[in-house]
Amino acid sequence: MADRSGVSPLVPSDEGDEKGLALGKAQGDALSRTLEHMIGDVAHDGREIRSGEYLVAYAVEKAEGMYVPRDGKLEWSEPGEANAHVEVAVRDAADGRLIPGLEVRATLIGPDGADLGTQRLPLLWHPYLYHYGANWKVPGSGRYGMRVSFGAPTFSRHDKKNGHRFLEGAEVTFDDVAIAAGQD
Repeated sequence: MADRSGVSPLVPSDEGDEKGLALGKAQGDALSRTLEHMIGDVAHDGREIRSGEYLVAYAVEKAEGMYVPRDGKLEWSEPGEANAHVEVAVRDAADGRLIPGLEVRATLIGPDGADLGTQRLPLLWHPYLYHYGANWKVPGSGRYGMRVSFGAPTFSRHDKKNGHRFLEGAEVTFDDVAIAAGQD
C-alpha cells in the first residue's frame, strides 16, 4: 500500500528482513546527507524533487577534468571548451538509495528559452557521491532550465513483496537553474 506521497514503503519479506531494510534506509539517509553537502556547500546550485517513486536531484558546478576509460586504461581528460558540469542523482523515494544503471538524459534550456541540446549523463565515480553527469559548454553564466529524463531501470528486482517497482521512468523539469560558467 502506498503512503500519502504515493511511494510504497518497503516491508519486511523473505528477501528483506527488518534489519536489512533498516540498513538500506541508513544507506539512503547517508546519501541524503552527502547530497545535501554537494548541493548546499559545494555546487553553485542544486535541488531535489520527488517524481513518483523517484527522488531526482541536480547539482551544477564549473566544468572539471576526469579520468575517462580509453582502450582499457584510464586517461585524464581536461574539460576542453566545456564551462559547466551537470550532475544528477536519481534515488529510490522509499529508502533514498541511488538507483544505478539508468540511461539519464539532460536537456539544458538557455536564458533566452533556446534548447541548448540534450546529453546522455553516464554514471560517474566521485570520491563521495556517485552521480550521473557530464561537462557542457553553455553561452555563459546565467539562469537556465533543465529537463532530466530516464526510462525504467532494466535490472532485475529481488523480492516478491517489494520488487514490483520502478515500472516507468520519469521526466522532471527544473527552472531557474543558476549556472556559473567556468572551469575548475
